[in-house]
Amino acid sequence: MQDASTHAREYQQRWPAPAAPRPIVLIGAGGIVRDAHLPAYRAAGLPLQGVYDADHARAEALSRDFGIPRVYRSLDEACEESRVVFDVALPPQAVLGTVEALPEGAAVLIQKPLGTTLAEATAIRAAVRARRLAAAMNFQLRFAPNMLALQDAVTEGALGRILELDVRILCRMPWEKWPFLRGMPRLEILMHSIHYVDLLRRLAGEPRAVHARCVPHPDARGMAATRTSAIIDFGADVRCTLSVNHHHAHGPRHEASELRVEGTHGAAVAVMGVNLDYPKGRPDRLELATGGAPWADVPLAGNWFPDAFRGPMSNLQRFVAGEDRELVSPVEDAWRTMAVVEALYESDAAGGTPVLLDIPVAAASERSA
Repeated sequence: MQDASTHAREYQQRWPAPAAPRPIVLIGAGGIVRDAHLPAYRAAGLPLQGVYDADHARAEALSRDFGIPRVYRSLDEACEESRVVFDVALPPQAVLGTVEALPEGAAVLIQKPLGTTLAEATAIRAAVRARRLAAAMNFQLRFAPNMLALQDAVTEGALGRILELDVRILCRMPWEKWPFLRGMPRLEILMHSIHYVDLLRRLAGEPRAVHARCVPHPDARGMAATRTSAIIDFGADVRCTLSVNHHHAHGPRHEASELRVEGTHGAAVAVMGVNLDYPKGRPDRLELATGGAPWADVPLAGNWFPDAFRGPMSNLQRFVAGEDRELVSPVEDAWRTMAVVEALYESDAAGGTPVLLDIPVAAASERSA
């Protein structure tokens, strides 16, 4: 495979580091913090102030393993800190109460999603506005090295006008790692594919309509739908689909975790390797075919996990310091992603258009069985 650097400029792959970062206070000490947030912050040299978790023993273990100076006994104690950045990594149903407890005017990075419904997202947005928080959403896929490079290529017009967007996921996701997901009425889109919905908005703008079908799997008993088929309508002549199956347990040969983009002047394929062996993952990739040149690999500076997790925190830190003019993923924009997610679930609930065939219902049922 040809190296893209031989015929293309070097695309952005890492967000600039803040010159004088504020200490970080972690609210939540779960697996995503241990596996991704803290390795990324350590690599970026971002300082840690303290950690709070309702499971005090878990917070103490995280403090010990990563050298975090303080372990708070309560959320109120953690919120007494000043001139820090709060990193809220909690189940979505706990976000609103936490945001309402933060000091007025604080800086906060919130792990996706923005609540479990659009109504909750609207309440969180209202709390952010009322408390005048500098609030960003941790949609870190936007900041993955391959996705920053892809966005850079799209922005400069290397692919021309976008015509095709395809997300295809065939993997075995270990849902059992997150017991809090059991019993939640919404799962796959809300907790996973929301990343792709958000990225697609970043690349193509605001959609005008959606069509979706979400289905459960017998291997994930007690959990809501973990498979998704969706069409996102960006209008005109743009075709956009999501095909997501988290229960492909037949070995790596036919696994897939990729975003394909085609435009009037070129195309791109971005591989998200973390899904292929979560959480260890495999290397990300980005291939470009632009301006009539053959397909070429873009050398990458890292992977979605954990490297992308530097980006949202660095952008937030730089924003509150006046180094960045705007947040890449502010809560106001995250609300728009939640609006698309809500529409996808409403489309699924509507059930689609019945197929009218001249076949008795009993006969059709017997054939499908």
